[in-house]
Amino acid sequence: MKQLFLFFFISLLFFNCDKTPKVQQEIINTDIKNFWKAYDHILAVNDSTLQLKYLEEYFLDKATEGQQGMIRARNYTPKEYLNAIKSYPRFWNSIRNNTLNTAQFDIQIRAGIENLKEIYPDLKPATIYYTMGVFRSPGTGFDDLALIGSEFALGDRYTVTEEFPENLNYVKNYYSINPPAFLDFLNIHEYVHTQQKLALNNTLSQSLYEGIADFIAAKVTHKKPPFKYDNFGLKNEAKLKIAFENELFNIRKMGDWMWNENNQFKTRDLIYFIGARIAEANYEKASDKKAAIKKMIELDYNNDTEIEEYVNNSGYFSTTLKDLEQKFEESRPTVKAINQFENGSQNVPAGLSEITLYFSEKMDINIKSTGFGELGKDHFPKVTSIDFAEDGLSITYNVNLEPNKRYQILLENGYRTENEIPLKPFLIDFKTKK
Repeated sequence: MKQLFLFFFISLLFFNCDKTPKVQQEIINTDIKNFWKAYDHILAVNDSTLQLKYLEEYFLDKATEGQQGMIRARNYTPKEYLNAIKSYPRFWNSIRNNTLNTAQFDIQIRAGIENLKEIYPDLKPATIYYTMGVFRSPGTGFDDLALIGSEFALGDRYTVTEEFPENLNYVKNYYSINPPAFLDFLNIHEYVHTQQKLALNNTLSQSLYEGIADFIAAKVTHKKPPFKYDNFGLKNEAKLKIAFENELFNIRKMGDWMWNENNQFKTRDLIYFIGARIAEANYEKASDKKAAIKKMIELDYNNDTEIEEYVNNSGYFSTTLKDLEQKFEESRPTVKAINQFENGSQNVPAGLSEITLYFSEKMDINIKSTGFGELGKDHFPKVTSIDFAEDGLSITYNVNLEPNKRYQILLENGYRTENEIPLKPFLIDFKTKK
């Protein structure tokens, strides 16, 4: 009997050891409590000076490292906090309980981090913070901070939004997915960002950076991204891919794919879908799945060769990145000629008052973009006006020139066609007669 009891006791010890969390994850919600303390004091007075004092005393001055990080990342100002607090009382009242009950998510969030550690053993610790902002981010992640924007991420279908102006419709749309049900997905997405190298500010880098975080969050939580871009992307992938290939190297179009739903598909953040599909294609091809996860998380966005190999290896696009870039370059408008002289001329009359250039196709006449050449501003002429022809096929620089001087005028890629294809930069370089 004693032996049986001893066996049971040892078994229980092993069972309990096995249930010990593999990751001691820190989750901090101090800023939520501080916010509501400030909120109550602010609403109790009408004096704007006192309101600012209470915001600072109870919330901003006591901000954790995570709250400070969110404020910096989204450029929140005290004025914005006060305006939101005073403008949307029914909203704040409806979301208050949600924000004060974050402990209910702790087990699920910690389990997600353990699952992430399982597929990515090199996981570096990051602290999770529930922060309070003013509707510019449900979450973000950088350094060792995984930040949840609680006023955004903890709203739900029952959150009151009737007070919101039209420019906050995107927040209403976010609440419609019932965000608390996907808080673990959001948290893993942001936690992955704390492990990644910083992405460059171009469409491909941002697509991989965000898409990889989505792909891994889906793997860890066994949940699909709950956003419109995922369902839309799956249903319209062929035409979506064609459009993305055409616009991939056009920096003017990045906003349409990332933040803006005023695009041809009327859907924002499609960049996430494309990046996740590239990650998925590489993952499915890999025989070593953990190595594939490690590779995608640790991509070096400053290494063009590495990024090119990763994307090409996926086979997701119809051709290589190099071919897509060449195709885009061939589609860009150019300056065909200068009317008054040959570019590079050393004999331009100093009395010349106009320089007219002809484009290969019609340009957007509302946009002008001129800069200095490599010789700098000392070799840039005095320009009195820059005038497009009505047809958009030519432009005239009205100038005052000095004798015996070399001049440079750079037509930059801010010039663009009406469908936003940027001009190939063109340098006007000439010298006037003595």
